[in-house]
Amino acid sequence: MPYFCSPLADVAKLADAPDLGSGAVRHVGSTPIIRTTNTEQGTRNPELRSSILLVPCSILKKDKTHIMATVVRETIGQLHDKLTVKVSKEDYLPSFEKKLKDYSKTANIPGFRKGMVPAGMIKKMYGSSIFTDEILKSVEKELYTWLNKERPEIFGQPLPLASDLQNMDINNPADYEFGFEIGLKPDYTLADLSKAKLTLHKVEATDAMVDEEISRMQIKGGKMTEPETVTNDENVLNLLFTEADKDGTIVEGGVSKENSVILKYFTSAVQKKFTGKKVGDVITVQLSKAFEEDKLAMFLQDLGFDKDDKEAGKKYFNLEIVKVGLVEKRELNEEFFKEIYPAKEIKTTEELKAAIKEEIEAYWQSQSRNQLQDQIYHYLVDETKMEFPADFLKRWLQTSGEKEKTAEQAESEFPGFSNQLKWTLISDKLVNEQKLEVSNEELREYMKVEIMRYFGTMNLGDDTSWIESYIDRMMKDEKQVDASYRRLITDKLFNWLEGQVKAREKMVTPEELTAMQHHHHH
Repeated sequence: MPYFCSPLADVAKLADAPDLGSGAVRHVGSTPIIRTTNTEQGTRNPELRSSILLVPCSILKKDKTHIMATVVRETIGQLHDKLTVKVSKEDYLPSFEKKLKDYSKTANIPGFRKGMVPAGMIKKMYGSSIFTDEILKSVEKELYTWLNKERPEIFGQPLPLASDLQNMDINNPADYEFGFEIGLKPDYTLADLSKAKLTLHKVEATDAMVDEEISRMQIKGGKMTEPETVTNDENVLNLLFTEADKDGTIVEGGVSKENSVILKYFTSAVQKKFTGKKVGDVITVQLSKAFEEDKLAMFLQDLGFDKDDKEAGKKYFNLEIVKVGLVEKRELNEEFFKEIYPAKEIKTTEELKAAIKEEIEAYWQSQSRNQLQDQIYHYLVDETKMEFPADFLKRWLQTSGEKEKTAEQAESEFPGFSNQLKWTLISDKLVNEQKLEVSNEELREYMKVEIMRYFGTMNLGDDTSWIESYIDRMMKDEKQVDASYRRLITDKLFNWLEGQVKAREKMVTPEELTAMQHHHHH
């Protein structure tokens, strides 16, 4: 996963994921050219549902010891610079010679007592690798000292340019140069939210919605019966589908499969054919005329066809009734109300309807806000103009993962990557400017709400002291804390953003609002 330098990365970490990472930060180790060591550091980073992490600039504070090496900076492209680190032999020889002496004191070599190995032998056996390592340490020390002092606004960390390590000759110490490239963050102006033309799409919680939900609950809590005949559109029919011709003659080698179908899923014409039928009766139908288009695809797949197979839709099938079922709906009484809402004192059907309507309204209000936030997200990303060091970032994409990518793969991924990066910078800026924070108390309260939601409508009793100890354990889980933090800081940011816009209201159907939802990455 890519990592980028940001002062805010020490402050907060925002993301979606539902599956969203531990917030560990990785940085270059002792020898950036030939190896990398990882340091795990828990941070919270304002990236909001992005796969891009901003590395705290504080990790650049390596070692302020003065060394004689130099760093030269030059521009090689748009927001793309080269750093040339020059080290002299005076920078690395003292530490090299000290390291040789340290090895001679600790090395265990057969035939020699510990601490008595000749320096010449140590130099012959280990000298080349120690020599190279000390040069690279000097390079890294100067590089990070320069970065800490100059503090350029960069993406990630410097990427090393190709170097010929074979030229390092232990018998001929010399001055060396190493090149690194850096990508610079752009200056940009945030899109003016006051100019955004946004719409808050609202859904009315109707009596029909409430009645449908109550009916669903009654069926879910009801009892399955087996009437002799098909009498209404709620009958559940176990049917044997057997491929046939239009006259009902079975096709040899054709499809044969048993399936359960609620009668109301058929077209009205087929429902009439089934009415009054009993177990063992058979009717012949053409699939495309037996089901409406939205149901046909599902049944084609159940029968082993492609959901878009038009020719399969023209096939005829004999439908033999294997079993007739009917759910006897649960009676609306206090016992049923208590099962649905154990924590509420619901006595009447009207009170039940009020409780359900409240839930439906809350759900669609949440969906309306999500869709508005989606509009805000896309407006900011689309209308905020931002330049990037494209060549640098594409090379970063190639080398930053566990497995190196090809130039073609990096090129293909770059548009989506740059949008994620743009949102990271925008959200980073807003969280910083608005001084948005999440307190420990807010974290604990959020976790408590999540626990209560997990247990749903169960009556937890009067003693809920165990919840606090459970939260104490959750607060020690870094992943859990990070996930909760990201959710809360994301909500705070979008709550603030909503307050900056004036959206016109428009009533829509549930289906229309659902169709508007985007799979965005904020």
